[in-house]
Amino acid sequence: MFRSLLRTDKEIEELYERHSKTVYRVCYAYMKNPADTEDAVQETFYRLINKGPWFKSAEHEKAWLIRTAANICKDELKHWRRKCEDIDEHTELRTGDSIETDEVLEAVMELPDKYKTVIYLYYYEGYNSAEIAEILKKPGSTVRNHLHEARGLLKERLGEYFNEK
Repeated sequence: MFRSLLRTDKEIEELYERHSKTVYRVCYAYMKNPADTEDAVQETFYRLINKGPWFKSAEHEKAWLIRTAANICKDELKHWRRKCEDIDEHTELRTGDSIETDEVLEAVMELPDKYKTVIYLYYYEGYNSAEIAEILKKPGSTVRNHLHEARGLLKERLGEYFNEK
């Protein structure tokens, strides 16, 4: 049976409550500043409302939002205006927000995008490498290689504070 793509306000609110923190953290990892992060989160949920599919499960729903948020951020970072802007001047972290910042998270956020995404999904969201490969539409061996290389980079940066668990 055909099901309308329109969702009720209550359904949208429930989706937002379940996933807004995750989407925010994914976007912040790419955008590195609160204003651009909030724009990307808003665009992610806008796309969900207007184009989002009906999901088979809660995991499918979460994976779609993570993938969409990452793509929105990547597209924004490629935009010509961003090439002229000094990103480093916008890297202040919010205080009092729901994301906790510490030395490890800051080191993760400084990784190249290909490493940052897999590390975030693996350690912060609890996905295994096969699930990450499916979400990112990459071979499992690539994801495992990125995890391995990212751990090496984190070990260099964090030294004695690095713990792979």
